Amino acid sequence: MKPDGKATVGRRDFLRALGAGAGVAAATAAPLAVPAKADTENNDEKRKSRYKETDHVKKFYSVNRYPTK
Repeated sequence: MKPDGKATVGRRDFLRALGAGAGVAAATAAPLAVPAKADTENNDEKRKSRYKETDHVKKFYSVNRYPTK
């Protein structure tokens, strides 16, 4: 304690408390972790083309001066 009656926390005590708090936080967050679910796409859906040349994509190409086909 300081001479004027106020309590102080030393640097090492502070870091020790901070480490203990992190351990408690990790222990409480562990049940919240959910395993990843498998996707529902079959192989044909995974291989299909998803690219579509929409109007905004064409506008992007023209603004950025990409060569047209």
